[in-house]
Amino acid sequence: MTLIKNLNLKSIGIFTFLLSLMVLTRGDHLLTSVSLPDASFALFLIGGMLFKKPRWFVALFTFSVVIDLVTLSMNNTYQILINLGYLGLFASYGIMWFFGSRIANTKSFSKFAAFSVLATLIAFLISTQTYNLLSGTFPDITIKQSIQNGWEYLPQSFIYTMSYIMAYWGIQSLFRRQFVSQKATAL
Repeated sequence: MTLIKNLNLKSIGIFTFLLSLMVLTRGDHLLTSVSLPDASFALFLIGGMLFKKPRWFVALFTFSVVIDLVTLSMNNTYQILINLGYLGLFASYGIMWFFGSRIANTKSFSKFAAFSVLATLIAFLISTQTYNLLSGTFPDITIKQSIQNGWEYLPQSFIYTMSYIMAYWGIQSLFRRQFVSQKATAL
């Protein structure tokens, strides 16, 4: 019974850490004028790697929406449109979570990197296109124009997301190596 309680506490601790990172990066407009780039895509991929149950995805997505709603209520100059286009984030984050769950147990860096790149590109495409086409911000935009507008943001979004994901890979690799080393020494 104690093992089960410890696993739950461990999961809650890790999840709380992910929520904190989301506030620090997504909530940049709430905290200070100096902020870190948004890590939401990366956090959903990592969440998919660490948590298997859909309730964790729903909780993380709900928390991201709450951050945006609080931001809107506190800062009128911040332009988040909660509308039909916003639903694209649900699909984008779902893609990241799904790909994360597929690479959860991989030890291959190349597989991890390939799945991360693919997931990030698909999620970016979904999120930008649903925003451009469904939000009403660009009422007469064509699909071609929407794709052209979206690509302007791809390099920045891709670099930030992949930086966070690669940092996660490095940190978890160090912890795994340290744990295995300590376990081998103890035997």
